[in-house]
Amino acid sequence: MRSKLIILLLGVTFFGFSQKKGAVKTIKIKPKAEFVADLMSKMTIEEKIYQTVQFTSDGTVTGPKSGDNFITRIQQGKVGSILNSTGAKETREIQRINLESSRLKIPLLFGHDVIHGYKTIFPINLGMASSWDPKVVELAARIAATEAASAGVHWTFAPMVDVARDARWGRVSEGSGEDSFLGTQMAIANVKGFQGDDLSKNNTILACTKHFAAYGAAEAGRDYNTVDMSERVLRDTYLPAFKATVDAGVKTFMTSFNEISGVPSTGNKFLIRNVLKGEWNFNGMVVTDYTSINEMVAHGFATDDKNAGELAMNAGVDMDMVGGVYMNYLKQSYDEGKVTLAQIDDACKRILDVKYDLGLFEDPYRYSDEKREKATVYKPEFLDASLEIAKKSLVLLKNNNKVLPLNENQKIAFVGPLVSDEFNIIGSWAALGDRTGLATSVKEGVTNYLKNVSNVTFDQGVEIQSTKRDLMQKALKNAKNADVIVAVMGEKENMTGEAASQTNIDLPGLQKEFLVELKKLGKPIVLVLLNGRPLTLTWENENMDAILEAWWPGTRGGDAIAQTLFGANNPNGKLPMSFPRNVGQLPIYYNHKNTGRPYLGLTDSEQKYKSRYTDVDNSPLYPFGFGLSYTTFEYSNFKISSHKIKFNEELKVSVDVKNTGNYDGQEVVQLYIRDLVGSVTRPVKELKGFEKVNLKQGETKTVSFEISSEDLKFYNLEMKNVAEAGSFEVFVGENSNTDRKEYFELVK
Repeated sequence: MRSKLIILLLGVTFFGFSQKKGAVKTIKIKPKAEFVADLMSKMTIEEKIYQTVQFTSDGTVTGPKSGDNFITRIQQGKVGSILNSTGAKETREIQRINLESSRLKIPLLFGHDVIHGYKTIFPINLGMASSWDPKVVELAARIAATEAASAGVHWTFAPMVDVARDARWGRVSEGSGEDSFLGTQMAIANVKGFQGDDLSKNNTILACTKHFAAYGAAEAGRDYNTVDMSERVLRDTYLPAFKATVDAGVKTFMTSFNEISGVPSTGNKFLIRNVLKGEWNFNGMVVTDYTSINEMVAHGFATDDKNAGELAMNAGVDMDMVGGVYMNYLKQSYDEGKVTLAQIDDACKRILDVKYDLGLFEDPYRYSDEKREKATVYKPEFLDASLEIAKKSLVLLKNNNKVLPLNENQKIAFVGPLVSDEFNIIGSWAALGDRTGLATSVKEGVTNYLKNVSNVTFDQGVEIQSTKRDLMQKALKNAKNADVIVAVMGEKENMTGEAASQTNIDLPGLQKEFLVELKKLGKPIVLVLLNGRPLTLTWENENMDAILEAWWPGTRGGDAIAQTLFGANNPNGKLPMSFPRNVGQLPIYYNHKNTGRPYLGLTDSEQKYKSRYTDVDNSPLYPFGFGLSYTTFEYSNFKISSHKIKFNEELKVSVDVKNTGNYDGQEVVQLYIRDLVGSVTRPVKELKGFEKVNLKQGETKTVSFEISSEDLKFYNLEMKNVAEAGSFEVFVGENSNTDRKEYFELVK
């Protein structure tokens, strides 16, 4: 019979756990503040320090392993959290060892990287951001939390809210793109989804906002690299999403690997103690990224691991992920007066607080229920949600001559290295998603949709990372006999993600060469992309008839792509990140600032002495917010309520949007602002609102927004977050390139 936990409260200040066979008996424990204070009064300094220690199990490896036996450390009572142990059976057994071995029976906290799904995998985060639908993101996180919680996981290391403007950086796949406003909405949605409305429920997990801060601005788009920026840029662009998650109630934060202006984030007192825990009054816990305390030595910021630990604790880091620095050196640093008891107590209290919030002191095994796990993972409704969310993440980049949607009666040649792929389609950071059985490839999706595939062929043609051409001729032969060709191409899942930065973001391998040969056949070609970052597609844009950006769409991705190709789903995604014309434009983003010599585009008659390239236009190939549909939309009757508003008034903005095409569809109506003159220079445009509307054929809807002085704030010359009186432009349209604008003034 499975061991059951009985919680006993012994006296008013002491508590303990005993395990006996039989039914679980739970006695209600004291309110959090009193309970944690009582517990800490019984803890030695060493026991407090050990709560700040996290080690990795032998499960999924997400960084360099520590080399320590984590079970031995648990038996010694030296661990407060375990990384990468999953499954109800495994986590229950590890928790049992912990409770039987440690003096005060404080439960372990189990963490795992549940980034875009646990078992049921959703599109990568950049793909979900392409939905421009926070409700979709919240639903995906809610399902991921439900599955993970049933498998003994208490804590995920998501959402990643880093603003990312350089597609060379592999971790763009894990975030929501280049814009602070859009990223903020997605960040809030993720926190709500993971944590729910009550963390004590057994289907919620702790969210973790990462990476604090500005990790996405790494120089040259190279992972773990230096970041150097002004405090104004940091606060205006990179911190808002972090602050929004604090306001949304996120319980944990993770430091970033990079330095900012010479100070590694893990030792950055300004970021953690001053801003996060001070200005923002964050009451949760802060964990490092994997071994980032130790890495301050390599940064040249700490003399050795012991010194690095002192810097981290002084900066406000509560838990050491895997590095073992706090475990090995923090007591010595305390004895030497290098860290204080108040700092250690604060870190320990924050960790115990989140364990209490999860209900682990009432029942440490509440998440580790094999029966519930079996009944929860891969529920049919979860898989259905994966399909629907994948369909919303697809972005139609080109569709000349209405080659899409396809006709079921056409002869269609599906070709490409990813046409039959199940392994890569769920993407990087796919937790415990099934890569070989349950995930649907494009071939499976097409077969599921068509039922009769007698007019369809499937050929690989080339491999992603190979120079072999022996498969190409068979694919070309079938393509020659087809009415239309669908090429399914892109990246392997490990080509984008952590430690996957690249200087070349073209289609890898022989894929473009294969496309050149297909082009010679004179048939319409549809390019379907499975990838984790914006790619350079200038040639493809000029030569392909249609391009569908599918990202890595998750477990039901093949079905989502097939249904979209054949018109059962009308694509409605919009890009959360600009696509460059070539890699030399990077970083590229829509909300840049003007220079003293702004380039006005190809119509500029005096081009030479302007801020421009001589070999390519400044503009991206596909701008932020861009995405086509099988139908068309017409904007009209753009109005603002006034051309002057005061600081305590709101400006009402409205526009009529009509579906003028032959399909029902969805359009993301986007609102941008430009502050024309400020005490410091302002971006040429800033997203300040968006709304996704459903429109039937011929239907018109009025979409309305409201703008207040709060929406116009920025950090001024005195580093105060204020709105300034002056002139503004307001834009409404289908993407960031819209020139549909009105003028207004903010007056005192």
